[in-house]
Amino acid sequence: MSQNRSGMAVGFTYFAAFMMILAGAFDALQGFAAIVKQSYYVVAPNYVYKFNVTTWGWINLILGIVILLAGAALLSGAVWARTIGVLMAILVGIANFMWLPYYPVWSIIVIAICVIIVWALTAHGRDAAS
Repeated sequence: MSQNRSGMAVGFTYFAAFMMILAGAFDALQGFAAIVKQSYYVVAPNYVYKFNVTTWGWINLILGIVILLAGAALLSGAVWARTIGVLMAILVGIANFMWLPYYPVWSIIVIAICVIIVWALTAHGRDAAS
């Protein structure tokens, strides 16, 4: 089966793993900043998904750490990490959509990275499986 794997599929899997680590680091750092200094982020008063900044910080920190660890597991060849990676990229993308008013530039960048992760992990998933 390993000789049937396409080089492109393996490359996309590694790319997705690195993007998961990058998105996880971004999200974790963003969450850590929100936990440590709540006044760093400001949001409009009538925002629908308004939580306490500390709550958003914990959400981003936890999601960031989980997707970062899944990316590291994917680099080590864990097949289950592809599924976790897709699910976590979707959750991180949704969380960053809800986080948009707090930090729009980072949120848009992380959402774009999450879309790329989902595409890279699903486009050639069967080819990359070992």
